[in-house]
Amino acid sequence: MLAEAALVLGVWLQLAAGQEAPGQGPQPSISNSEGDILLLLDSSGSVSYYEFSKVKEFMWDLMQPFTFGPNDVQTSIIHISTTPTMEFPFDRYLSRGTVQQAIRNTRQLMGDTNTGKALSFAKEKLFSNDAGARPDVPKVLVWVTDGFSSDDISEPMQLLKDMGVTVFIVSTGRGNYLELSAAASQPPEKHLHFVDVDDLPIITKELRDAMLDVIQANRLRVVDITSSSFRLTWPQLLSQETGYYTLQYAPTDDLAAKRTTQVSGAHTSLTLSNLAPETTYEVALVPESNVHYFPPQTIRVTTLAEEISPAQILISDSRPHSFQVSWAPTPDSVTSYQVLYGPLRGDSAQLLEVDGTHNSTVVENLAPNTTYLVTVTAIYSSGKEKSLSAKACTQEEGSKVRHLRFEDLGSNTLKASWDAADGKVLGYRVRCRRQTGPSSLISVSPHIHSVLLTDMAPGTTNKVCVKSMYKDQPGKGLCRMVHMQPATEAPGYKHRQRA
Repeated sequence: MLAEAALVLGVWLQLAAGQEAPGQGPQPSISNSEGDILLLLDSSGSVSYYEFSKVKEFMWDLMQPFTFGPNDVQTSIIHISTTPTMEFPFDRYLSRGTVQQAIRNTRQLMGDTNTGKALSFAKEKLFSNDAGARPDVPKVLVWVTDGFSSDDISEPMQLLKDMGVTVFIVSTGRGNYLELSAAASQPPEKHLHFVDVDDLPIITKELRDAMLDVIQANRLRVVDITSSSFRLTWPQLLSQETGYYTLQYAPTDDLAAKRTTQVSGAHTSLTLSNLAPETTYEVALVPESNVHYFPPQTIRVTTLAEEISPAQILISDSRPHSFQVSWAPTPDSVTSYQVLYGPLRGDSAQLLEVDGTHNSTVVENLAPNTTYLVTVTAIYSSGKEKSLSAKACTQEEGSKVRHLRFEDLGSNTLKASWDAADGKVLGYRVRCRRQTGPSSLISVSPHIHSVLLTDMAPGTTNKVCVKSMYKDQPGKGLCRMVHMQPATEAPGYKHRQRA
């Protein structure tokens, strides 16, 4: 531990002295790039000081090679906390030295992990002149997360992507793959990374190269590639008054099947759909200007293989008599899913039918402490079927009490309440260890979920534990510390001193 702390201190002392950390070295300069890059930094209390410092190092390593300026790359940082905060606007620091110093000076805010609020805030700032953002340049969001958010991210993230922002996500914790892969730009293999905070340097170059594909200036680019579509983006060369674009595309092995479409000069993107999977297309964008000549821009794009579902199965929320089954992806070509489940050691099985638009279901009426084999089968509109299996285990019946809470009734009396435990509970035992006075043990029947605790001295801190009782064994106890408020004078009473 001491050696690790010394190493981290040495790295930061080198950075403070303007030196490179060991093994990183100076990066070759990157020019001919133009874009606004927003770094979404988890600054909440769920991130340790060490993790926060490592993420800042990673952000500077990621940005270091870019050329900064009003006609190059601009960057900003938004903190994820109880209330989102912009560390500095895009146009404040326009050199490597000032950007490095600004990242180094960034301090953790603590607070809640309100990522959804931060994303809504980012949507405003990425397109705000007051925040130094520029119109008509590529927008990139890099979100480094420990995998936890206190609020919903799906809607604000989708709004960002609908506005043309390319989203890269780096998860340093146990993030939900289904949620994060839906949040990142497509395909997730290029825009989503799972890595330990100490191994962030491993993905730096790969992530930077992917960002370059978006912000490389003056070229036709492709994003959001799927098995049947992709989106083309290009810099604004024309306006509605000065011309239009002719877009031509065809499979490389069948150029005679060329298709042509015209796009308004005011547009800078277009999505091509109804394409064949695993097919390489030649695409040409021809600016038709009545003012200046612009050379055609070409690009070659290969669509992804057709999405096969299910590609993965996730078992979660396991209880003694139920668990949840989730799967991904959920392509439009799937009409329904069948979930077949049964004990691993047994010959019985049951079947659930799930609509093709859903990606999860809850399996119920199960035996406790039992391993099940779960098979999810996708039924395609073409009649094809694809299956994937996974093992799932239910919990033991002796589960612990949930949601222990207290209510101060006055007169040194406290009401303790809890939610019922799972399984065939024979009763509950409530133990109170008082800071002053004797401990007590109360046993109640299974249908009672609260007790009154008396003789709770004012100003004391006491420990209350509730344990569910079963036929063969007790459940796991749930304990909480509760503080009794000090005694106060009655309202309206004023102590008078003698004259």
